[in-house]
Amino acid sequence: MSLITKINKLFSKKESAQVIGLCLQPSSLDFCSFVPLQPLVCQKIIKNNLSASLAEVADSIGTDGRCNIILSSEQYQIVQVEKPKVPDAEVNSALKFQIKDLVPYGADNMVVDYFDGPTQLSVGTEKINVVCAELTEMRKMTEQVLESGLDINIITTPEFAFNQLIPYNEAATLLVCQHLQEDLLILIVKQGRIYFQRRIRGLAQIAQRSEDELTMGAIDTLSLEIQRSTDYFERQLKQAPIKGIEVIIPMKNEAFLVRKISENTNVAVNLLKMPEGFEEQRAFAGTVGAVLLNNVGATL
Repeated sequence: MSLITKINKLFSKKESAQVIGLCLQPSSLDFCSFVPLQPLVCQKIIKNNLSASLAEVADSIGTDGRCNIILSSEQYQIVQVEKPKVPDAEVNSALKFQIKDLVPYGADNMVVDYFDGPTQLSVGTEKINVVCAELTEMRKMTEQVLESGLDINIITTPEFAFNQLIPYNEAATLLVCQHLQEDLLILIVKQGRIYFQRRIRGLAQIAQRSEDELTMGAIDTLSLEIQRSTDYFERQLKQAPIKGIEVIIPMKNEAFLVRKISENTNVAVNLLKMPEGFEEQRAFAGTVGAVLLNNVGATL
């Protein structure tokens, strides 16, 4: 699509009410299309390449509307560093050089944004969480999306998509969640903010495990990681104890997993309820979160 064609398209089409969530995954693409007062459309596409997947999205739901893109875990990294003491307008540029030895991208080949961590009064330094992706990879991906006719509104990460599913609460909630075939993700959210995030390695295939297999190590491993996360949140970050644990993992034995985790903790453990109107799309939880995203948090 030529630049002139893109410009003409931008100014000629009517504003659409459609919001499209795209969740990129290592070997597939999930999408959800939300239009008020219309049935929600969610689908998994397994194709050889992203362009072919995007073409199928466009054929299925058209190209009008705002597109919120969630990166796969392979496409970005999050590192925590001290906030550079420069004017706010210069923070992103300074971060590229500050984290270049912590990530596999050169300072001239990365795109970054950041979100604030909780204030640690005892430390005396301001920590921030830096979201970093490879510039050439992001440029290639965005060009493919634009060539398909879709308009990009937000590019962000699963952390912020799943955060959209947690109701606002003054107390802290721990969420265990997963995109299929990716490492489990633990989030601790309070007052709508992400206070803690961590990937749990080694449990990417948890959805394929039977009840017996889950009890042979996976549940104990996950319970230990939950305890470590809550200990860090409460002791290191000096935060009030979490009030509940929510779980949303696309697996047959999800309820069994929740019941077993609850045996290893002293707070309530529940299956996370999907937002009203999205109850039937539990398997597409992260993609639904993408649909619900506003321009908040770290965007690339």
